[in-house]
Amino acid sequence: MTGIGLAGLTALVIMGGLTRIAKVVGYLVPFMAGAYLLLALSVTIFHLSSVPGVLLLIVKSAFGWDSVMGAGIGIAMMTGIKRGLFSNEAGMGAVANAAATADASHPVKQGLVQALGVYFDTLVVCTASAMLVLLTPGWNTSGLTGIELVQHNLTGEFGSWINIFITVIILFFAFSSIVGNYFYGEINMDFICRHPVSIWIFRAFVVMMVFLGSVASLSFVWNLADLFMALMAIVNLVAIGMLGRVAFVALNDYVEQKRRGIMNPEFDPRVLGDRKGILSWPRHQEEELDQNIL
Repeated sequence: MTGIGLAGLTALVIMGGLTRIAKVVGYLVPFMAGAYLLLALSVTIFHLSSVPGVLLLIVKSAFGWDSVMGAGIGIAMMTGIKRGLFSNEAGMGAVANAAATADASHPVKQGLVQALGVYFDTLVVCTASAMLVLLTPGWNTSGLTGIELVQHNLTGEFGSWINIFITVIILFFAFSSIVGNYFYGEINMDFICRHPVSIWIFRAFVVMMVFLGSVASLSFVWNLADLFMALMAIVNLVAIGMLGRVAFVALNDYVEQKRRGIMNPEFDPRVLGDRKGILSWPRHQEEELDQNIL
């Protein structure tokens, strides 16, 4: 029933019937994230004396001699990379769809903001989750994993109401991720194939995948997600390689303007030499307009 409900709600939102729900979720998610971080902070304060031991445990578990002999470092790195991609999507190219909508005077400014987001996701949110688990008693004896382990440990700290609280937070996070990634996909689908039928086929496919993801086994879902993430990474890394020179030219231009004391650097596409495909910067648009008038 959960899968049907989530798929149905997703269908209503992406097909235009309940866009207000998507907006409400978008407003609520930052508050939910803040509440989650406050929860982690409170647990950390309650067990402040145990924090050094937890940090030492994390380092020893990843880089200790036992891990080296048991190939633990390789497993830890592989798992960290795979799960880290779901956390911050660094190098995946998905978040660039959102960054492209920002109103920035220079592309490097927005790039720096996006880079900061990776550190926030990984060092703040993921560390908070680790503290929620490792600072509470019984984390290694319950036999549970994932969100069930978090709920089990926090129940002993705050009571049974915390289960509902965590469930609601995860629901909002998951649903906002579904809606957000759908809009990424629709924008790119519209760019590739502008026929309306292709958009409706894509919408139906998204709803079907949401339902299958809700009812399939957890291992199957993770493996399928890992496969698609790998494909995304390959495509994006090729694009990064092709755009690398352009990115460095833009970065050098930004650094040079800051070095000259310009507080708010502005991007001029002429620094790239070849301006083909650049449509979003005001100076370039004004020049194109002047050329058309002439």
